[in-house]
Amino acid sequence: MRRWLFIPLVCVLLAAVALPVDAAGLPSAGAALRIAYPPFPPFHWQNEEGNMAGLFFEILDEALHKRMGREVVWTAYPWVRCQENIKKGSEDAIITVPTAERLAYADTHRTPLYEKKLHLFTFVDHPRLGEISAITSLADIKRLGLATITYNGNGWHRDHVESLGIPTHATPILDNVWLMLRQGRGDLVLEWPAGARPYLQRLGLEGEIFDTGIAPARMPFFLLVRKTYAGEELLRRFDETLAAMAADTTLASIVRRYE
Repeated sequence: MRRWLFIPLVCVLLAAVALPVDAAGLPSAGAALRIAYPPFPPFHWQNEEGNMAGLFFEILDEALHKRMGREVVWTAYPWVRCQENIKKGSEDAIITVPTAERLAYADTHRTPLYEKKLHLFTFVDHPRLGEISAITSLADIKRLGLATITYNGNGWHRDHVESLGIPTHATPILDNVWLMLRQGRGDLVLEWPAGARPYLQRLGLEGEIFDTGIAPARMPFFLLVRKTYAGEELLRRFDETLAAMAADTTLASIVRRYE
């Protein structure tokens, strides 16, 4: 073998030996999974001490970090940018609803890590409150000609609400979802009560916007990992870990702290 070929070959072999992988072919536990997230209490945000907190953070911290030994790095971005960063590979994963568009660039697991009930919220002096109170399905919203408000990049809303022909007003700022509702720039917001509460409290809208108690839909959340990460085995183990957390009631215990 010529000497000028020998040196690069040795370097390649040494790099292969040194590459940290586990028995399943995954990067070692020291290789961090980079999660992009939008600050969105009570799902995931940084608390006053600068530490990560929230329902989704606790579930993933228990499953990925504590039980699977995977280091996780959380980085906050606007929601649309979170998705773009997964597409281009600068981040590894997001927590969201799988849609056909997202599954073109990301893989996911079988069982939702959480399924939130979406309640109908409206403003207290809505002139059609009687009709709203009788809604039982998303089809009723369409039939009544009511308009909804959501945030930019809400794929579930696009696929399950807008696709029915229900008029929708979108905003890039989460606070504005509730401010627009109070201003009557739409009739309804579909949201999880525990997710709406912090916004209504902080914006001083508790007496002006209310939860009708009607829950016409559910939104399932999954961990999505970019296809170029080769995370099939990680996602399989994550699914098994979620099942174990459900069996030993750890998952229910986490959820109770937020619902």
